Amino acid sequence: MLKVGITGGIGSGKSIVCQVFSTLGIPVFRADDAARYLLETDIDVIVKVKALLGDSIYVNALPDRAAIAAIVFKDPSKLTQLNAILHPATIAYGNQWMETQHAPFVIKEAAIFFESGSYKDMNVMIGIYAPQELRIHRALQRPGATLPDVLNRISLQMNEDEKMKRCNHVITNDDKTAVLPQVLAIHEILLRQSKH
Repeated sequence: MLKVGITGGIGSGKSIVCQVFSTLGIPVFRADDAARYLLETDIDVIVKVKALLGDSIYVNALPDRAAIAAIVFKDPSKLTQLNAILHPATIAYGNQWMETQHAPFVIKEAAIFFESGSYKDMNVMIGIYAPQELRIHRALQRPGATLPDVLNRISLQMNEDEKMKRCNHVITNDDKTAVLPQVLAIHEILLRQSKH
């Protein structure tokens, strides 16, 4: 089975593209959702996160995501350590999930494929491109988002142009170019590739 990675910076529109693929019957694994799930349910992850950030980071047995974000996005070393806990667990969980799917190809969506090295597990990489001003505008529509937080997250991700150069396909999501025809064209290419 063909493994396809979808990546792009914060606010690029990865979720929209994944929704289209999902509507086309392609299973989609969202790394962020999986990491959130593991933070709540995986005992090994919970123990390590508490050791890193303190027991108070969990309230009523649930992770306080706002408190976690407030710590790690201000302290790069803590973010690196948190990622060292979450990435291997999320990758393992994703690999197990992929083995249970029955489709011509599966999609894994993650913001930091190249940064984490997990792109090596994929057969094809698709980048979602949007200009930075537009990505900032979109990200600021999220509940609780602030400009300093959004800019900080962008600074922690790989340069967008560099990221797109490393992808096999790029979908432009700039509110001017129609996304659907681009997704459908890539979908056809991937269906053909999956038969070889």
